[in-house]
Amino acid sequence: MLKNKITKTKGFTLTELMIAMVISIVVILGLGFVLADSHQGWQSAYEKAHSDIVTGGQAARRRFDAIIRKASSQSIKLGAGGSEVKVYYYNSSASSELDRYARFYVQSNQLKIDYGNLVSSSEVRQSTQTVCSDVSSCTFTNTGDSVQMVLVLDDGSNTITTVSSAVAHN
Repeated sequence: MLKNKITKTKGFTLTELMIAMVISIVVILGLGFVLADSHQGWQSAYEKAHSDIVTGGQAARRRFDAIIRKASSQSIKLGAGGSEVKVYYYNSSASSELDRYARFYVQSNQLKIDYGNLVSSSEVRQSTQTVCSDVSSCTFTNTGDSVQMVLVLDDGSNTITTVSSAVAHN
């Protein structure tokens, strides 16, 4: 008599395949959420680092430093309450007298610089440059040969404070 032999074939059952697929889907979805969240965080940090107020603060700091460094330490004048600073400097190394001036001030939420010549001890403005916008406050202080600018920029969603100090070298 022939006996029916039940032979086991190698492989996975349908139940095992379904469980493996569910586990794989959960892992893939979890990784997808983590990657999406990481990308969103990176994008937010990138936008903050390269926003207009950050680049404006950097431009103001560079401009302030360049002008104060060539100024005469005896000719730094602060405005009332530190609202502006005016410095006098030499147009070239061949100049024997102070012949140029620069004035930093805030007007209409913009940091501006007036440039001009000194003619017979009177100031003749030649140009005005807007350095940055979204200025909520700006104060200047003077100690000896150094001048400090504390600039607060606010565009409604971000606020940064930039502090810059420079020493007059002439």
